[in-house]
Amino acid sequence: MIIEIFPFLSLVLLAGVSVGSFLNVLIIRLAAEKKITGRSRCPICGHVLGWGDLVPLLSFIWLKGKCRWCRKRISWQYPLVEAASGMIFLTIFIKYKELIFNLSAAEFAGAFFYAFIASCLVVVFVSDLKYFIIPDEIVLAGCVGAFFYDFILAWNFRILDLAESWKKTENWETLGVYMLCGFAAALFFMSIVILTKGKGMGLGDVKFVFLMGLVLGWPNILAGLLLAFAAGAIFGLILILFGRASMKSELPFGVFLAASTFFVMIFGNQFDIWLSPLL
Repeated sequence: MIIEIFPFLSLVLLAGVSVGSFLNVLIIRLAAEKKITGRSRCPICGHVLGWGDLVPLLSFIWLKGKCRWCRKRISWQYPLVEAASGMIFLTIFIKYKELIFNLSAAEFAGAFFYAFIASCLVVVFVSDLKYFIIPDEIVLAGCVGAFFYDFILAWNFRILDLAESWKKTENWETLGVYMLCGFAAALFFMSIVILTKGKGMGLGDVKFVFLMGLVLGWPNILAGLLLAFAAGAIFGLILILFGRASMKSELPFGVFLAASTFFVMIFGNQFDIWLSPLL
């Protein structure tokens, strides 16, 4: 089976790595509040880069991690984001491996939607880790994409039976649940911001968990938040034990929110089973 789908998976990996190259542009330029259009330049010497300098992963390896022009070190962020994006795309499309043999519109829509959301998560993860910023533009794009996808799912579009699809009120109730999860999560985080006067959470986290609600729904939003809080607490404790942080140190919580969102997206069915006794 692996041999049969190898060409398809190779294309998915190539697409993911290429998207990762673009995500690097978004991460850097959004943090610097620059336009995302325009030629790429070396961040050190400012020289305009040619196509041979911009081939995802291969250019970094060929140039031995140095700029062709000034010979200064290139940040490892570039190949790591590209490689991670490729592996993330592979993970998503393997999850939806049925679409390789069954050309279902629903399967394709699901795979491409999660690939889009995963791309947003990569930008949030790296931006918050490196700059302590969760870009509003990325969160807004994710919210628009998630709402559109949830709307399509609720509509249950049928080319030959449009009228009948509108009668499925339970689907519209599902859309309401996704919206409610987003607002509830944002309200919860906003209360933390108010109670801690902005020291416990930032407004970027408030906006991002609204996106989490739209993507994960119920009860997976609960699993995502619990996982993020647990991971953040463990990581913070490890830093304190090794003297790398104190109780007053700030952690980029968007990193844990983004990672937990992706994890729950992929393993959501298992979380439904684990959480069912509590609901």
